[in-house]
Amino acid sequence: MRNRIALAFALLLIATAPASAERLITSLSNHQVLVTSSFTGTELVLFGSIERDEKTVSRRGGYNIIVTVSGPRQTLVVRRKDHVLGIWTNAESRSFLNTPTYLAVLSNRPVSEIAAPELMRRQEIGTYLIPRPALTAQIQSGEDDIFRDALIRLRKQRKLYVEEPTGVTFLTPSLFRATIRLPAEAPVGIYDVDVRLFADGTELARAHSALEVVKVGIEQFIVNAAANHGILYGLFTTLMALATGWFASVVFRKD
Repeated sequence: MRNRIALAFALLLIATAPASAERLITSLSNHQVLVTSSFTGTELVLFGSIERDEKTVSRRGGYNIIVTVSGPRQTLVVRRKDHVLGIWTNAESRSFLNTPTYLAVLSNRPVSEIAAPELMRRQEIGTYLIPRPALTAQIQSGEDDIFRDALIRLRKQRKLYVEEPTGVTFLTPSLFRATIRLPAEAPVGIYDVDVRLFADGTELARAHSALEVVKVGIEQFIVNAAANHGILYGLFTTLMALATGWFASVVFRKD
């Protein structure tokens, strides 16, 4: 009986053991970005290495890396304008819940050549992190795709969504680096950095890290005052507006 239990336990360990012996080690050049009134964007560098043991078999097609950097999530709304009676007005709209406000997908080759779309969709890798719009009775699948494509296009124009198929560079067969570019409009909050290792269309290893974008200086003081002392902040801004109006009336008064 004991032998059977021992054998079953051994088989269980074998079944749950990782399929590959590769391991990812990653490091960011900076884990915190300070945003001031003169902030025009910045670049962070991610370094990584692929560790293997002596029993790991060589990969015929080599290794591939996908780095996904996703910013704070919130509800994003996309509206479509229609020409009605000579006036451009908002018509239909779609809401995308819990959607990354910033998204960068960096890889050493086009993502479509690294793994099958079904795997990417199932694992929510890259742009598959962007959900479909919130369901309503009026939504049709074809219309959903139009709004989703518009969301991606508009965010790309503001450099808040980035896809770089050459964004990851292998320095050696096991060492790589990637440059993460944050624009001036980068939202404040926590950013998730997800690094995945692939070979022959299969995911072998994964590593996580994070970075934070924070406001400092007078901008942060104003944000904190408005959030934590709303009444006093409202009174202060009202008094400032009255004082400014009074001062302007004195300066520009016509006798």
